[in-house]
Amino acid sequence: MTRRWLLLAATLLLAACAGAGGTLQPAGRVQVFDLQLETSLDWARIKGARQELWTVDGTPLNQLSIVSRVKPGEHVFQGSKATKRRPDGPWFRPGMRPDEIRDLVADGLALAGWSAVETQGLRPADFGGVPGLRFELSLANGRGLRYRGQAAAAERSGRLTLLVWLAPGEHYYPRDAEAVSRTLDRLRFLP
Repeated sequence: MTRRWLLLAATLLLAACAGAGGTLQPAGRVQVFDLQLETSLDWARIKGARQELWTVDGTPLNQLSIVSRVKPGEHVFQGSKATKRRPDGPWFRPGMRPDEIRDLVADGLALAGWSAVETQGLRPADFGGVPGLRFELSLANGRGLRYRGQAAAAERSGRLTLLVWLAPGEHYYPRDAEAVSRTLDRLRFLP
């Protein structure tokens, strides 16, 4: 009887990690939109038209958001667009400075319900000949649990591509931070 409960619990845990429509993305090299990623972790991958959500242990415990080709005037996380009634907000504009993109991401996270969003370590990055940026985050969810994260972003052909990884600061962030950092450092745009 105990073995049956353990099997059921393991099945439910795997289903929670994959989520609706999730597929296993094993470690290795993978194409996502116009990107090539190389990861040493196995992920559950939930695909969308221009956005994907990846997780190792389930989205409350860690999540990598991959947002592709954000259009001018569009919300940094593709949630909505700028309008005359809502001209201010985390809307992308081509030609933004690195600090503006960093602040855009922080504002977008705050608008999504995260609190105490702080950034640090803004630095240039090269994603296979495409100039971009990297930085780290610290923030809290609605219940006050502290998260840490890493972000990578680049503008290409007037559109923004963004990767944001978040995990609780107590266990999950320290466990996977180095592997995720290597993945973001090795990010490449495909021709």
